[in-house]
Amino acid sequence: MNGFLALTVNGVATGAVYAALGLSLVIIYRATRVINFAQPALALISTYLAYSVNKATGSYWLAFAVALAAGAVLGALTERLLIRPLRNRTELSPVIVTLGLLMVLQAVSGMIWTNEPQSFPYAFDFRGLFSASNLFTVVAVLVTAAGILVLFRFTALGLRLRAAAFKPEVARMLGVRVGLMLTVGWALAAAVGALAGLLATPPFLFPTVLDGVFVYALTAAVIGGLDNPAGTVLGGFAVGIGLSYVSGYLGPELVTVAALAILVLVLALRPNGLFGQAVARRV
Repeated sequence: MNGFLALTVNGVATGAVYAALGLSLVIIYRATRVINFAQPALALISTYLAYSVNKATGSYWLAFAVALAAGAVLGALTERLLIRPLRNRTELSPVIVTLGLLMVLQAVSGMIWTNEPQSFPYAFDFRGLFSASNLFTVVAVLVTAAGILVLFRFTALGLRLRAAAFKPEVARMLGVRVGLMLTVGWALAAAVGALAGLLATPPFLFPTVLDGVFVYALTAAVIGGLDNPAGTVLGGFAVGIGLSYVSGYLGPELVTVAALAILVLVLALRPNGLFGQAVARRV
């Protein structure tokens, strides 16, 4: 019973991290209709900057703020410099570009900070069955998810973001600055991705630390529906708890296989996710 409880608690904490990175994918998809495969690399660079600030100043919270700000700037620059020129290209072009950016930023991080694992602190004490650090992770993700839900559903900015993504021509005629909205969407998503990086990397930071997290976060986003922040959060917790059981009872070597199996199964049975809405097409 104690083992089951420990696995469940661990799954809740890791699921919150998957939900955070999944939310960053959902924000970009809702705002620009693009899946950003470079999201873990943007989060990685933001976290390395936080590591440098923390090492220089000894202040975790200053490093935390720097990471979120850096994530927003990196997201905005990615949209402006790489994604916007592809506006009239094929739908595959942003996928190729973001995958390329992922590899470039991982290589750059290794050249700047080396490929050796660097010690990165937790926000709070990490000891205990459900530590203060775990509680902070869950609360931070839930608050972020609630903020995103309110933003897209109840604010004028959220309405403009959605209009710019779904009907850019109509949005322009109504006075919406579509280009600015796309940049804001990428900046917001990258800031949330930076939060996920800060929560996922302790105790060690290295260039590929977020690769596995991204696979699980993408699985969570697909389960919840790429257009559904609340569903993504639920999917993140479900994936975290489920994979924790797989690791504890079947072996950690099967975790990635289980995540990919879940991803394929959901795509085959419910392409729009368990909580997503099917889009009707008129022929």
